[in-house]
Amino acid sequence: MKVLSIVGARPQFVKLAPISWAASGRVEHETLHTGQHYDELLSSNFFNELEIPNPIENLEIGSGSHGQQTGKMIIEIERAIQQINPQHIILYGDTNSTLAGAIAATKMHIPISHVEAGLRSFNKLMPEEINRILTDHTSDLLFAPTMTAMLNLQHEGLGEKARFVGDVMVETLKWIQNSAQKMDSTSQYIVATIHRAENTDDKSRLKYIFGQLKKSVIPVHLYCHPRLEKIIEKLDLGPSSDQLLLMPPIGYKEMVTSVINSVGVITDSGGLQKESFILGKPCLIMREQTEWVETLNSGMSFLDPQLENIRSNWWEKEPKLDTENFFGDGTASKKIIDQIISYRSKSA
Repeated sequence: MKVLSIVGARPQFVKLAPISWAASGRVEHETLHTGQHYDELLSSNFFNELEIPNPIENLEIGSGSHGQQTGKMIIEIERAIQQINPQHIILYGDTNSTLAGAIAATKMHIPISHVEAGLRSFNKLMPEEINRILTDHTSDLLFAPTMTAMLNLQHEGLGEKARFVGDVMVETLKWIQNSAQKMDSTSQYIVATIHRAENTDDKSRLKYIFGQLKKSVIPVHLYCHPRLEKIIEKLDLGPSSDQLLLMPPIGYKEMVTSVINSVGVITDSGGLQKESFILGKPCLIMREQTEWVETLNSGMSFLDPQLENIRSNWWEKEPKLDTENFFGDGTASKKIIDQIISYRSKSA
């Protein structure tokens, strides 16, 4: 049985890793890279660090408007699928690569599994929200990372396709934790990232965020995506200060290790919100809503779009609940491969 994973962006590579490991020796698994993220630290570096076999092809789509990027992907994914001839396709998360893969595979009548199905922010101004809804409604198997995601799918009439398996990222993070070097240091710091358009593309908004981060009680290490680096230079928001250190982009293992050794995280990233929770680190979320409501319910994360808590020791707040693992038992990838094999045998 030939299974094709379609990926294109950093969060998808992290989810792909355990699926790739679990598929080995059980199904013929290939990866198609759309090239949505093309910087080495956001792309090829992940395959090396996470021991993922190289993609069968990189479509090298690159950046562009949502319509341009998605349209180019559909054309090239369709061509690649015709050549690879898979019996099943796995899609991950909520990027334009995910939506393009869903459209191409559906038109070609190839069964689709959606990993990380059922997430909802209930804000359709987010491109990711549109991508995840449309992908869920075109997929044949929906793998939910949380019970909240399962309920969302049931409310949309997709319950029969849905399976609660837990989150594959638990496996990736545990794999890295086992080899991460813990720093024996008394110096405290916060890890931060900014990448969402509503925070980076509005000049006054980004200047406000930088002003707030500089008021932090302890130093903030802001790891800058290449796109953010260009915006910082254009707006003359640098250089680093005592409380806000502008850091170059780093590899995924380094980033996870940095989070492990920090006191907490400030981010607008969906993936880093969840990673910080799994790693037991509090998180300030620079957004009005989040799809990872479990982290809010636990008291480990806080919606704070204006960074009003920045002057306080917000990372010392006690969790509201026992921080049990909301994201499954760490066997999600095996369950997913099991379900795909079972689906194939029933439909053959």
